Amino acid sequence: MNSRWRNTLFITALAALHLFVIFPGFFAPYDYAAQDRELPFVPPSRLHFVDSGGAFHVRPFVYAWREASDSSGAYAEDRTQVRRVRFFVRGSPYAVIGGWAGRFHLFGVDQPGRIFLFGTDYFGRDEFSRMLYGGRISLFAGWFGATVALLVGGLAGVLSGYCGKWIDAVVMRLVELFLALPWLYLLFAVRAALPLRIRTVDAFFLLVGVVGLVGWARPARLIRGIVLSAKERNFVLAARAMGASDLHILYKHVLPQTYDTLLTMAALLVPQFILAEVTLSFLGLGVAEPVPSWGSLLAELQKYSVLTSYWWMYLPATALVGVFLAYHWASSALQEKLRAGNA
Repeated sequence: MNSRWRNTLFITALAALHLFVIFPGFFAPYDYAAQDRELPFVPPSRLHFVDSGGAFHVRPFVYAWREASDSSGAYAEDRTQVRRVRFFVRGSPYAVIGGWAGRFHLFGVDQPGRIFLFGTDYFGRDEFSRMLYGGRISLFAGWFGATVALLVGGLAGVLSGYCGKWIDAVVMRLVELFLALPWLYLLFAVRAALPLRIRTVDAFFLLVGVVGLVGWARPARLIRGIVLSAKERNFVLAARAMGASDLHILYKHVLPQTYDTLLTMAALLVPQFILAEVTLSFLGLGVAEPVPSWGSLLAELQKYSVLTSYWWMYLPATALVGVFLAYHWASSALQEKLRAGNA
């Protein structure tokens, strides 16, 4: 596979991932908070095309789950209860953009059956649905933190590199300070300073914003280097000699030199801030139940019984690995394009 097709594949995979988490209500068969207390820790449903009698079915189906007869708490498929998988079915309502409520889901099964592609948790909640809804929180946190870091770091880097003198000295000393800050302990201190009555969502966004502010230092240093190089180019010197203002030079000649680098840095920073959100939620500093995030889903693994007995509870970690790899490949593709453009 040549690099062009590979890059197209990576970008398509990222776009599909973001489509799933932007509209989780359509792709998820159930609401993230819907519980079925009679089916705790059910393993993932198995899709079948051949029934117990050996007959082939074009439409996939699942069997209902029942508790195993050995009283071990495990589950076994009830081959007498066939639940056919259907597409574009009506189900629980979910919010869509603009406050409009939708009721159609991509797939579901015949009632009263249930389909759990990734199993269930202790409360009988569908892990696949919760992973999709949780991805919306985690990915938004990644983009929000990266946006804050790039805006603050880009502005500081441009001012430092273009103005120079004492502004450059002050900004670079702040960069060194923020690079040395242990951001995790800083977040603990910020959360401890917040009032107890603050809404969890507000505290979460505040903490993600703090992570973004702490992460501005590296983009600022990189953008400063690009601006220092750009402002000495011949076309910039010519524009200055012709009487162009500093704002005109920045807007027309200097800032365009940073766009490709900022885009590549965004592809690198987003997974870092996703990991920061996962860490916060795993430690109990993120969004609270019942709202899911990938970090809160992984927090269930802190229980020894879950860690050793229910392998499907690790699936959010595999989703994280896939997201990180997709962003890594996307950033590599952008860097390759940037090198080709400079050649």
